[in-house]
Amino acid sequence: MMRRVKMIVSGRVQGVGYRYFVQEQAREHGIKGYVRNLPGGEVEIDAEGERSSLGIFIVDCKKGPALSKILDCMIHDITPYGFERFLIRH
Repeated sequence: MMRRVKMIVSGRVQGVGYRYFVQEQAREHGIKGYVRNLPGGEVEIDAEGERSSLGIFIVDCKKGPALSKILDCMIHDITPYGFERFLIRH
């Protein structure tokens, strides 16, 4: 069963390789969508995939790479879109 979430991750998540970490996790778990920096210093993740894979992906995103420090992660379920790949948007 497919699930799609929009995540807003805050903390030390810009300038620490967080988007590349998220992209790698998406590839490992078969997740499609995108990740991008937001002007306020947060990172937005729009991700969809199989419910179980997406659950593992979310846990990984809450941990982040070594240099990051996640302070908050808001997650909202939204309607599946049908992304074909996972991209870093600029």
